[in-house]
Amino acid sequence: MELEQLAAQLRGRTPGLMDSRQSYAVLVPLVERDGELSLLYEVRAKTLRRQPGEVCFPGGRMEPGEGPEACALRETFEELSIPPEGVDLLGRLDFIAHRANFLMQPVLGRVKAQAAEVIRPSPAEVDEVFFVPLSHLLRTPPIEYTYDLLPTPAENFPYELIGIPKDYQWQKGRENVPVYPWQGRAIWGLTGRITRNLISLLQSPHNLQ
Repeated sequence: MELEQLAAQLRGRTPGLMDSRQSYAVLVPLVERDGELSLLYEVRAKTLRRQPGEVCFPGGRMEPGEGPEACALRETFEELSIPPEGVDLLGRLDFIAHRANFLMQPVLGRVKAQAAEVIRPSPAEVDEVFFVPLSHLLRTPPIEYTYDLLPTPAENFPYELIGIPKDYQWQKGRENVPVYPWQGRAIWGLTGRITRNLISLLQSPHNLQ
């Protein structure tokens, strides 16, 4: 391959997450209730194979050629019957490069009043929805837990080929898990991290620049 051809390919390419298997997007929905903004959360249906009963934002896997905004709006319509035209998109929040080799891209949007009045959760995917006022999240920091991620190479790992000893000191990772308790529920995991990211941006306006 000619270097000029390679350079042309790179110029027209948007970099992604290296070794990523999938990309996902979620809508982070703001809804006005009782005169103030709240975040809308879903409780996943208990019949789902993955994360049944857990709290999440509406979203899912991005289809080929689909951007985060289009994916977030499509999934929100499928899960909550909120049409794309019922959401004013405000912009993307920080993305998550997950250790399981996927990219999560949150999109912040404000659900229009008319759309918020006709939310109909899909029974196949959503058990219920609930709302948490932004004012509560702004004044109530999450409970945070941290644990180590320890590499465990397989028995057939090629230490000799690479030229390192079997007691090689692999660099361990650390995972931080924010938990927001709310009326008997727990907002945690990726949803907790996205919530914390949004609140951090709201508390530090210069981060939005």
